[in-house]
Amino acid sequence: MPNSTLGVGIGGVSPVRGWAAAAHIPAQRAQPNYEIRAFSSHSRESARAAGEAYGVRAVFSDHEQLLAQPDIDVVAITVKVPHHRELVAAALAAGKAVYCEWPLGRDVDDARAMAALAAGQRARTAVGLQARQAPAIGFVQELLSEGYVGEVLSTTMVGVSAPGNVVVRPNAYMLDKTTSDAPTPHSRQTSTTGPAPCRTSPTPSHATSSLPSSKDPRHQGDA
Repeated sequence: MPNSTLGVGIGGVSPVRGWAAAAHIPAQRAQPNYEIRAFSSHSRESARAAGEAYGVRAVFSDHEQLLAQPDIDVVAITVKVPHHRELVAAALAAGKAVYCEWPLGRDVDDARAMAALAAGQRARTAVGLQARQAPAIGFVQELLSEGYVGEVLSTTMVGVSAPGNVVVRPNAYMLDKTTSDAPTPHSRQTSTTGPAPCRTSPTPSHATSSLPSSKDPRHQGDA
C-alpha cells in the first residue's frame, strides 16, 4: 500500500444490515487511498462474522481495542445515535480523525459538546450528510438555482424514518426518548409523543430477538 493510504476503523459493523454495510464499506473500498483495517461490533460473534464477510482480520467487541490500533488513522462511527457521543469522544481522545454518521447527537447540546471537543483537539472531523451529494438533491438544487420554480418563499419537509405502523425490532430505539442528563441506554424513557398506534414487529431472521447483557448495544449498527 502507498504511504498516503489511510487506515480506517469502523465502529458499529453488522454483517447483514446498517450504514456500514450499505454505504461505508462499499464506498471506502472504491477509494484507492483508504484501507479498511478494523471493525468493532456489539459482540465477538458479530465482529467475527463481519470480518469474515468483508475480509477484515482485526475485529473487536470493544471500541477501545479498535482505537488502540496504531495503524488506524480514521474512525467511522456508525453505531446508533444515542451512543455517538461516547464513541466520538473516545476516538478524539485517541488522536483519530472522525467521521460520524448523521445526526451527530441526540440533541443540539450533544452535538455542540462533540464539536467543542473536536475543536479543542484540533482534530479532522466530518458528519455524514452524504445526501448533499445525492443526484436527486443535486438536480433539485440546479432547478432552484436556474429559477425553474420561481422565487421560493417557504418550504415544507416531511421526514419519515419508520414508515407505516410497524417498526422492526432493530429500529425500536427510534421511538425512545433519552433524557439529556442520562446518556446510558438503561436511562431511556418511553416517549408518549411518538407515532401511534405503533407496534414492534418480530425480529427478522438475521437479527437477535434479545441480547444477553454481555453484548454491548453501543456497537450495534445504525438503522
